[in-house]
Amino acid sequence: MSRRLRHVVTPDQAGQRVDAVLRDAFHLTASVIRRVKWLDDGITLDGKRAFVSDQTAPGQVLEVLVDQPGRPVRLLSYPGPLDIVYEDDHLVVLNKQAGVLVHPVVPAQSDTLGNFLLWHYNTTGQTGTLFHPVHRLDRGTTGLLVVAKHPSAQTALKEQLHTPAFQRTYLALAVGRPEPAAGTVDAPIQKLPDSAIRHGVSPEGRRAVTHYETLATLEDRSLLRLRLDTGRTHQIRVHMAHIGHPLLGDFLYGQESPLIARPALHCAQLSFVHPMSGAALTFSQPLPQDMSRLLQPPPDP
Repeated sequence: MSRRLRHVVTPDQAGQRVDAVLRDAFHLTASVIRRVKWLDDGITLDGKRAFVSDQTAPGQVLEVLVDQPGRPVRLLSYPGPLDIVYEDDHLVVLNKQAGVLVHPVVPAQSDTLGNFLLWHYNTTGQTGTLFHPVHRLDRGTTGLLVVAKHPSAQTALKEQLHTPAFQRTYLALAVGRPEPAAGTVDAPIQKLPDSAIRHGVSPEGRRAVTHYETLATLEDRSLLRLRLDTGRTHQIRVHMAHIGHPLLGDFLYGQESPLIARPALHCAQLSFVHPMSGAALTFSQPLPQDMSRLLQPPPDP
């Protein structure tokens, strides 16, 4: 069933253009409005097709279609573990576990968050809701991730990425002690020509900026808080390796570790503006057990 948003025009919105009321009432972006305005039932006033230049009157019922058109990721519905932190009609925030992909890399794959979410939607009466990813975390990375339930929410959230409205804070365990203890790595990143998955710092790459701060140190490792201004593939892992402090357990950019079986990276805090209500939302998740235990001092001999 199509998902529509409904708003009764208020007296102070009288005489405004339809697109202005849509932005005010639903916080829809210009690109979302452009995408639906050509559909016969994309935008309606009192049940009749409306154009974005039409003026509104108090008490009129303004509706907009937010489910279509879109390009959802097509995947199989399959049961699997989900740690849902928050959910409403427009989005879901998850606490991703280590070892799980966000979405399939081959058509028949069925063990990703996308597959598990589709199963969740179908078994909770949200039939017709599809998978609309906003951003991703690497397979080994844990922590917070937001997924949209319809194309309009997805577009609005994607437009917030790498702006002050959409902030992600990561915690990581790095090898050694960075000097200085806090700083910024501003180094371009590109895919390495001799590898199918590795990326590296290169003058020909795209600009990448990572801010880091040391929160705690042990003899051979440091707990870092990191924030990104950009979103390049493997950015934190590449940048920390570039300054000589790869993440603990990162076999791709450092070396394997007997202490942890994955890169020690966790998205601990996620903040964004709700794409429909405009409310500022912030979520946090503590370090998972495999990382938190590495902050304990070694036992006395």
